[in-house]
Amino acid sequence: MSAQDKPQGATSGATGGAAPSGTAGPATAPAAPPPGRGPGGGGPMGSMGMPVQKPMDFKGSLRRFAGSLRPERLNVVVLMVLGIGSVALTVLGPKLLGDATNVIFAGFVGAQLPDGVTTEQAIDGLRAEGQDQQADLISGMPGLVPGQGIDFTLLAQTLGWVVAAYLGAFLFGWLQARITTGVVQRTMRNLRDEVESKLHRIPLSYVDAKQRGEILSRVTNDIDNVAQTTTQTLAQLVTAVLTVVGVLGMMFWISPLLALVALVTVPLSVIVTMQIAKRSQPQFVEQWAATGRLNAHIEESFTGHALVKVYGHQEATAEVFAKENAGLYSSSFKAQFISGTIQPAMGFLGNLNYVLVAVIGGLRVASGTLSLGDVQAFIQYSRQFTQPLTQVASMMNLLQSGVASAERVFDLLDAPEQSADPAESQKVEPVRGRVAFEDVRFSYTPDQQLITGLNLVAEPGQTIAVVGPTGAGKTTLVNLLMRFYEVDGGRITLDGVDTRDMSRDDLRSSVGMVLQDTWLFKGTIEENLRYGVSDGDSVDEEEFLAATRATHVDPFVRTLPDGYDTVVDEEGSSVSAGEKQLLTLARAFLADPAILVLDEATSSVDTRTEVLVQEAMNRLRKDRTSFVIAHRLSTIRDADVILVMEHGDIVEQGSHDELLAADGAYARLYASQFAAPVVEEPAT
Repeated sequence: MSAQDKPQGATSGATGGAAPSGTAGPATAPAAPPPGRGPGGGGPMGSMGMPVQKPMDFKGSLRRFAGSLRPERLNVVVLMVLGIGSVALTVLGPKLLGDATNVIFAGFVGAQLPDGVTTEQAIDGLRAEGQDQQADLISGMPGLVPGQGIDFTLLAQTLGWVVAAYLGAFLFGWLQARITTGVVQRTMRNLRDEVESKLHRIPLSYVDAKQRGEILSRVTNDIDNVAQTTTQTLAQLVTAVLTVVGVLGMMFWISPLLALVALVTVPLSVIVTMQIAKRSQPQFVEQWAATGRLNAHIEESFTGHALVKVYGHQEATAEVFAKENAGLYSSSFKAQFISGTIQPAMGFLGNLNYVLVAVIGGLRVASGTLSLGDVQAFIQYSRQFTQPLTQVASMMNLLQSGVASAERVFDLLDAPEQSADPAESQKVEPVRGRVAFEDVRFSYTPDQQLITGLNLVAEPGQTIAVVGPTGAGKTTLVNLLMRFYEVDGGRITLDGVDTRDMSRDDLRSSVGMVLQDTWLFKGTIEENLRYGVSDGDSVDEEEFLAATRATHVDPFVRTLPDGYDTVVDEEGSSVSAGEKQLLTLARAFLADPAILVLDEATSSVDTRTEVLVQEAMNRLRKDRTSFVIAHRLSTIRDADVILVMEHGDIVEQGSHDELLAADGAYARLYASQFAAPVVEEPAT
């Protein structure tokens, strides 16, 4: 079937058995599929179109992500308090060290002055000797006692306070880091839950129009990048801002003049950071978009690895990979290189600030207006002042990368959702299985009508076979019944109830599906078979074995080393394609649905197995309304009604014998399959 006839996404998640609860349905107006393709996602070598990039709304996305931290606001307040405590003690450290320096310097100088005089007398004596510079130096030295050396008791006390301050800052910082980890991980858990819930609400048209790897990249790589960015920046940003405020306050307290000198480099730092960030941000957006494209290609190539080898497309696949990998390298290099220039630029400005403070501070010490300890503390503060600015600047690349990823996640969360179930949904109990299509109209794209005015009634217990050429709309009929897509006009009823008045879960729980594209999840064979059984129902061992024997699953499972406990992976690589088809039939058998959909259910089995499967399907269809979509007309001869579709319309309907007698579209299809082709022998 063509992509238009059977969207890939519509068949991948509900194979064999009732559709699982929460299966994504469509919005009222499906999104248009990519040009030149139907709604399907394509094969392993599908289109690798470049997605269009939106302008990066940095402030909006950052504000929105900050809003996601609202449930953690109490912990964020605690983080702020711990940050204030840690910064306050850290900022206090240099001042205490400056006091210790003053104690040492005052003791060293005091030991060289005559004993028994006051500090003022010693200063006057120096001035009388013409040593005014030394007198100025001593006049600005607190705690100096002429004739007395270093006060080691006071020095020990001061250093003890230094150790206590730094130890307290460490403990506050440790608690802050621990709480930050909890805040971030809980927020990411909530974000993943939100994305998971969204994936069940987005329409199938959205999934069909996207590459699977691209969606997976947003759910995994981008969320992980947001988590890493938040962990590394949340506490550091808070601490950096508080450090700037605290250090600036201490600098003005020690020397307003030196504080103003230190502030000269701040405007330069802001300008440099903004200019670099402006140039690196688009590269971060492209970096994560390129990551999504590369993941999509790898996912497609790995899924279709056998086909790639069979058709000799290894080189073509490698070329696409090389192209996407080169694109990711280019955007990543530009993003990291441009943003990486922030730190050395800030380091240069910090060193410039250090030189200015050292020169002017030295002159102030020599003039006696500042003590040596205060200048030492101020130099440390100038370093502490530029360090958080440098940290913030260096974190800009992380922040930009994280916000770019967050925007991609928000783009998924903002995707249009399927129409909501009615507030008071109707429920059909028990389900008899009368299905009616009444003047149904549908199209995947507004400019190309597929189904126009279709009318069909399937009575309870009837088997309705649907045949027709590729692209006729056969699988679309089933997608509309399941509400994977919504009808554009008319209605579909189940036992007289419009399916749009029912909840999707109630509707789909009544339907079992066995599709051409078999689907198994990683788990044991028994877990896969019981997947379609509703939570409220139970299947005992006898019923379980009866279903597996009826579908010819039991014999081949018995040959496996672990029997029904054999673990199969997502691709079902431990069983053959035909065996996977049999497993999906058994899954539907165990689900015991009122309505059965068989979409080319025998396409993957050999001729001998097909006969056995056909017998199993006949038993499976007994007393159930069944829709059988088939290309092999031999499998639907005994159907109650055979519908022949062309271009979305039913052109013929009737039994097998009636349609052959009519000598119309069905007869031509039948003849094309069973009549031997006439081949003219070339003249000799």
